[in-house]
Amino acid sequence: MADFVGAVDQGTTSTRFMIFDHGGNERGKYQLEHEQILPQAGWVEHNPVEIWERTSSVIRTALNQAGLQHSDLAAMGITNQRETAVVWDRKTGRPYYNAIVWQDTRTDRIASKLEREGKGDVIRQKAGLPPATYFSGGKVQWILENVDGVREAAERGDAVFGNTDTWLLWNLTGGTDGGQHITDVTNASRTMCMNLETLDWDDELLGFFGIPRSMMPEIRPSSDPNGYGTTLSGGPLGGEVPLTGDLGDQQAATVGQVCFGVGEAKNTYGTGNFMLLNTGEELVRSKAGLLTTVCYQLGDSKPVYALEGSIAVTGSAVQWLRDQLGIISGASESESLARQVPDSGGVYFVPAFSGLFAPYWRSDARGAIVGLSRFNTNAHLARATLEAICYQSKDVVEAMEKDSGVHLEVLKVDGGITANDLCMQIQADVLGVPVSKPVVAETTALGAAYAAGLAVGFWNSTDELRENWNEDKRWEPEWTDEQRTEGHARWHKAVERTLDWVDVE
Repeated sequence: MADFVGAVDQGTTSTRFMIFDHGGNERGKYQLEHEQILPQAGWVEHNPVEIWERTSSVIRTALNQAGLQHSDLAAMGITNQRETAVVWDRKTGRPYYNAIVWQDTRTDRIASKLEREGKGDVIRQKAGLPPATYFSGGKVQWILENVDGVREAAERGDAVFGNTDTWLLWNLTGGTDGGQHITDVTNASRTMCMNLETLDWDDELLGFFGIPRSMMPEIRPSSDPNGYGTTLSGGPLGGEVPLTGDLGDQQAATVGQVCFGVGEAKNTYGTGNFMLLNTGEELVRSKAGLLTTVCYQLGDSKPVYALEGSIAVTGSAVQWLRDQLGIISGASESESLARQVPDSGGVYFVPAFSGLFAPYWRSDARGAIVGLSRFNTNAHLARATLEAICYQSKDVVEAMEKDSGVHLEVLKVDGGITANDLCMQIQADVLGVPVSKPVVAETTALGAAYAAGLAVGFWNSTDELRENWNEDKRWEPEWTDEQRTEGHARWHKAVERTLDWVDVE
């Protein structure tokens, strides 16, 4: 068998291709950013053609730089930004519209109408999700209703939908020449259209959004020995490689963090923050503002479920300091700037740029910076930004403990912001539990590689994967209980100031 497994990690701001060996060690990587298209306030789009081109480029470059070729890969997996919706013509391969990104809020009226009509509880019961701008179903409805010709094309069977995993799988396996129209259970569970118990598209839910069933991809396990097809000789890999792993990015990170036991949790710090708690084969219905989602499904095994706390804006708040305010020149500078002050000087920043996700689910919220005085500087704002990342995660941890009864003993973390020592120390302080980071921080790509490798026998079991996990760094809490309680209370006061800002019908 070949010595490596490859993984495409198609994220919100960039796409990377990573190559791992049997020990789960990185053997090659290349990454490229893609354009963030912001047509108007609350709208966020990506160009699907650019994403496919960048994906092709990072695959070729990573293989070349590592001195490898397609025959060195035993299998390949894909992980992706979830909920970002692409609708394209299966005959021409052309998207009808830009990809509508998970952060986009243009579907707020669709979501609020579902609630008003009493359909929200049906969606919660069947799909495990609240009606929200976050998920794919409303985005597909918007495209069907607002882009000329798409409704007719969908009725003819020409217009098809997928999150970015489906778009890439379709292109990798031939596109207009026999491309496979497939997704996995984790991505399907983020649409508001899949029934969590049947693991199939639900006709009643599809009807809520006016989506023809013919638009929807086939749903398969996250790790599938039968595969989703093979890459083509003329494609970016230059030969045939079995595609056998597909997971939404946060579920992939959960697999990469080897959270295979009930009660194990991880938090990924990326554009947003996403905390998942493994609940095993049991569907736990949240009463505290969390999502019930599919964690993963390995081959013919029963699906494993999770509770998830999704936070819209964390790392992108640091990007906002860089790109919109210009007070830092790079993400790493947020730490050095924040270290210039011992605390936030009473400043609280709630980055509700896309409304508030878990556990609030308030699309009417917008960002606010409160507690300012003339004493405050850009260093206080930088520190308040890091604290916002941590307080939002604290809100999710509290909701998880309410729903599951499981008290968090340690938080496993991954993603770009974990390189920020100060932020991780603040996270431990705010939570009051240790924070642990693995040696391989790119757990999202690693999880997709694990899913692909398990399917072809490159790894034999999840126990084998556990042996690959090693701790790189641990942060212990230093705040007193009084500091923790007071800080969180002030954070909640700040959150209240962001609500009812936008009128949603």
